[in-house]
Amino acid sequence: MSNDDQYGGSYGDIGGTGQTRTRLPDAPTDPYGAPRRTPRASRGLVTVVGVVVLLVAAIAFANQGQDSPPATPSAGNPPAATSTAPTGTRPVDAKNGGVPQGFAHDEQGAQSAASNYAVALGSDGMFNPARRHALVDAVADESTRTKLQAGFDADYSAALLTQIGLTKDGLAPQGSTFVNRTVPAGAKVKNFSADTATVDVWCIGLFGLTGEKSTRPVTNSWFTLTVTLKWNGSDWKVVETAQTQGPTPVTGDNPVSTSDEIGRAATEFGGFTYAR
Repeated sequence: MSNDDQYGGSYGDIGGTGQTRTRLPDAPTDPYGAPRRTPRASRGLVTVVGVVVLLVAAIAFANQGQDSPPATPSAGNPPAATSTAPTGTRPVDAKNGGVPQGFAHDEQGAQSAASNYAVALGSDGMFNPARRHALVDAVADESTRTKLQAGFDADYSAALLTQIGLTKDGLAPQGSTFVNRTVPAGAKVKNFSADTATVDVWCIGLFGLTGEKSTRPVTNSWFTLTVTLKWNGSDWKVVETAQTQGPTPVTGDNPVSTSDEIGRAATEFGGFTYAR
């Protein structure tokens, strides 16, 4: 462009007409394109930091697979419990007559005691006189032991055993298996103090006789056992019990098992020690 073109003035200046003259870029020194930029130091730093972060994340992920000892909850800060997951203090180790003992002196210990006592008092051992007396001795408080023994003896009378089809010792006839088992589904504290506690235990019960000639096939029932407990200075013990029906869920679509399958299951599958 010349200096005497229509816009007037020199190259790169604003002309008198109010329009803007565009300055073209200088010709590149490299005829094949612009020179390559020198790598910035900040990019290298970002790369190093990214590698370090990935290494730290990998180490943290690997450590998640290692087992760590569970924290023991304190009485003043019990663990949060959901409606579907049993949580808290581990089950006790000691047993008295086959029944767990030595439960914690708190609401959690009372729930665990009531659940385990429900299993003991709802077992097939209650149909044998000697075994029944041993079970009641293990769970009953001293102040009500005699009363509880008399009440259970009346409930599990010789007439009842005959009606069910058991011997006087509570045994099933040859070729059959007697099933009487209580399985806690959950527990809740109704009342609690330092010396007494009332706990509801929601249970499912299995009861009946297996065998081809059995007239009492094994059935299930749902009930709630209310257990009144007393702290005797070292453990929770039973003062009295009461039972009501339900809550009962809708029966599922599972096909009914054969008598032999139920008999094997009752023999092969052992019970549990319950703790919340």
